[in-house]
Amino acid sequence: MSIPTLGRLESLPALEHPELLAPPVLAALQGWEHGSELAVVEIDPEVADTAAMSEAYDLGMDTGANCVVVGGRREGVERVAACLVRADTRADVNTVVKRALDVRKCSFLPMDRAVEESGMEYGGITPVGLPSSWRLLVDSRVLDIDVAVIGSGVRRSKLLLPGRLAAALPGAEVVEGLAS
Repeated sequence: MSIPTLGRLESLPALEHPELLAPPVLAALQGWEHGSELAVVEIDPEVADTAAMSEAYDLGMDTGANCVVVGGRREGVERVAACLVRADTRADVNTVVKRALDVRKCSFLPMDRAVEESGMEYGGITPVGLPSSWRLLVDSRVLDIDVAVIGSGVRRSKLLLPGRLAAALPGAEVVEGLAS
């Protein structure tokens, strides 16, 4: 089986390069039936943010998929979700995500908390290896990306994920219109 490639990024088999993955990401890939189908690419950590990386590596914004972490409360119970959306869109936090979580108000999790609870670096948070208590909401348009650039849990690399596999990520819930 071949690993995905994209542009001029040097693709390496993700499972063979644990040094380029955050520990929870590596553990998740090792336990996932599709883990061997992902590639990892080493990048300059200074350009880990999607727009900067797209420009630095001459990639369209439509190749990226961003993972944002949101939360809200209902009857005193907190509900947290990671939302995977195409990089050229924004998660509809105030309507679609709020409805999916069944909360009155929804907002982005503070960066320090998202980093601490995920065990991943800011700018590298990915839908692979998230805490089991978090839901994973995937915008249906991510599935149409041939090869999606997503976080690896660290800023110095990215994972290349065939978009169709986003629906197969552990706990993934595909949501139509999650982003606009």
